[in-house]
Amino acid sequence: MGVGDIAGLIAAIAFAILAGFLIYPLIRLGKLFDQIAQTVKQSGEHAIPALDEGVTTVKQVNRSLQDVNSISAAASATANNVGALTDLYGSFLGRPVIKIAAAAYGIRTTAQSFLSRRKGRPTQADKGE
Repeated sequence: MGVGDIAGLIAAIAFAILAGFLIYPLIRLGKLFDQIAQTVKQSGEHAIPALDEGVTTVKQVNRSLQDVNSISAAASATANNVGALTDLYGSFLGRPVIKIAAAAYGIRTTAQSFLSRRKGRPTQADKGE
C-alpha cells in the first residue's frame, strides 16, 4: 500500500464519518416534516367544520337582518302615515281652529272694550297699552 492508497483510505473514512454525522440531522428533519404534514392535515380536518358553522351563522344573521329590514320598512311607513295625518290635521282642523280662536278673542276684546266704555271705566286701549 502506497501513500496515495493510505490518503484515499483516510479520505474515505473521513467522508463516511461526515456522512454518518449528517444522516442524524437529516433523519430528524424528515420526522419534523412528517409532523408538519400531520399537523396541516389535522388543521384542515378541523377547519372544514368551523367553516361550515361560520356559513350557518352568516345565514342566520342574514335571516335576522331581513326581519330587521321588514320591521324598519314598516316603521318608516308608519312614520310617513303619521306625518301625513299631522299635515291633514293641520290643514283641515288647525287653521280653522286658530281662526276661530282669533275671532273669539277679537270679539271678546271688543265686547269688553264696549262694555267698559259704557260703564265709564278706562280700557287698555285708553290707557295706551
